[in-house]
Amino acid sequence: MTSIVIPAHNEARVIGRLLDSLVADSPEDETDIVVVCNGCTDDTAKIAAAYGPRVRVVEIPTPSKHAALRAGDDHARGFPRLYVDADVVLTGTDVRALTEPLDDDTSAVLATAPDRRIPLAGCAWRVRAYYRVWQQLPAVREGLFGRGVIAVSKAGHTRIAALPPLMADDLAASLAFGPQERLVVDGAGVVVHPPRTWRDLMKRRVRAAVSTAQVEQHQGPEEASARTSVADLKALVRRDPKLLPSVVVFLAAAVAARRGARKAIRAQDFGTWLRDESSRQN
Repeated sequence: MTSIVIPAHNEARVIGRLLDSLVADSPEDETDIVVVCNGCTDDTAKIAAAYGPRVRVVEIPTPSKHAALRAGDDHARGFPRLYVDADVVLTGTDVRALTEPLDDDTSAVLATAPDRRIPLAGCAWRVRAYYRVWQQLPAVREGLFGRGVIAVSKAGHTRIAALPPLMADDLAASLAFGPQERLVVDGAGVVVHPPRTWRDLMKRRVRAAVSTAQVEQHQGPEEASARTSVADLKALVRRDPKLLPSVVVFLAAAVAARRGARKAIRAQDFGTWLRDESSRQN
């Protein structure tokens, strides 16, 4: 049985759309869904519990994604195992596509993730420009991070279970596997709702800059590199000169995010979660 662990902190506005999608096209005995409500002060647990035996709800008092993931592991029943952010949308069909490579004992693949589908309608023009560039970057296309979903085999789970608590848990998990051990599955897709405003985009980018710095402190920049190089951006513009204005927006966001992250990095503050609420609007 495939287990799906969903850490959720005050996700009452969006948890329903994910659970609706997961249970709609999957038999009851195919997936074991565990929603770990961590430090919730809203109706997340109540909404998840309304799905009955298809969804098991675990509540912990600490608002911590790392603690929620570990609690989910304690209650999950099977492998392959998926870790899914509460604010994305994934179907049962996508789950089956992600787990298929992990069920093959002859495969070297230990971890998989789906293609991103980022609906940009309704987003500010600068947000759209940023994502036009971000989605084409080599590290973004090839890495398992920034998708809100990662699936692992039992052996893959052993690898990520040894990781320390990090803000960028998905980046650290992606870097834990070599190129031949991880796979972005073309036949699976996840809807990742982007921030709608520039201000909320900057919250995400500052958080990403802080969390990347934390990962690099543990693994070293040479091992933890998912950063964008000038060469990457130049290659995009050479391939498509029309992207130049979007690259300028991307660079402006990168510079502002690094400046915004300096104070937290100096203070070693890797616990403050800058949450973007605009992506959680219905």
